[in-house]
Amino acid sequence: MSEGKVIGAYLVPNQALPVLAPEASPGWQSLAHSYAQVRAEIEASDADLLLLFSTRWVSIIGHQMQADPAPDYWVVDEDFHQFGSLHYQLKMDAEFASLYQDCARARGLTARTVAYPGFPIDVGSVATLQMLNPENRLPAGIVSCNMYSDRAETLVLGKAAADAIRQSGRKVLLLGVSALSNRMFGHWIEPASDRIHSLKDDEWNRKILELLGEGRLEDVSQLAREFHRQANGDSKLKAIWWMAAAMGQHNHYRGRVFDYQPVWGTGAALVGLQPTAKAEGGLEYDEDEVDVFVGDRNVLAPQPSKNHE
Repeated sequence: MSEGKVIGAYLVPNQALPVLAPEASPGWQSLAHSYAQVRAEIEASDADLLLLFSTRWVSIIGHQMQADPAPDYWVVDEDFHQFGSLHYQLKMDAEFASLYQDCARARGLTARTVAYPGFPIDVGSVATLQMLNPENRLPAGIVSCNMYSDRAETLVLGKAAADAIRQSGRKVLLLGVSALSNRMFGHWIEPASDRIHSLKDDEWNRKILELLGEGRLEDVSQLAREFHRQANGDSKLKAIWWMAAAMGQHNHYRGRVFDYQPVWGTGAALVGLQPTAKAEGGLEYDEDEVDVFVGDRNVLAPQPSKNHE
């Protein structure tokens, strides 16, 4: 069997409103049209697996991989149930989920597969697959976002994905299901007047999109901590850390920003990244490089005081 590889990646919104009610807002309608462009690219590719990292599937202990080969259920957006529900019938690659679990454990992570009727597939993954893989032409895999993991653990999770992809022989497209800035309006707004929550968030979103449009994935990965501090990045931009580690931590990509719109104040973007021989930019920061997870370093823990008497 030939060695598998990542053939590309997309950053996609984690909110379902462009799927549930695209007609309610010009921005949501624009995103729905842009999903169609991305779907056409995916259908024209030779991918045989879509692998999702979704910030809407939150895990507490370790990392979970969806292994039910045919999930069939309903999902209601926990924030926007008034916009209706989504029924899903999906096709999951259970074999790959098991392999990903084993590769994650081999790198020191706590990981398990989940497969039982009625397991609540997160609304971000359901909306993404309905828009980009509506006929289940390709099998998919979904991995959870551990709410407590930081950069090192998330990088290792991405490298475990790369291990599993190589061993599987599959040609894989990565889908990072995540917002950029993640400040939502805490009150009802008229969808037609939706906007990014603040000018500061908008400016940071646009800077990140400028870098991604230049194919500078690793530069964005290195910048993620500061972006999170300044613009309340969705789950610290863990989807970007995961994508960078799974694809390769460099800037050898061709980037394309399909769209950028507000969704209830958050920054929602559709971005494509394709490997290329030409690197863009250079590393701007010096975050740690991690291959095996050995536990939290407690870098923020208070240090014992020293007695200088």
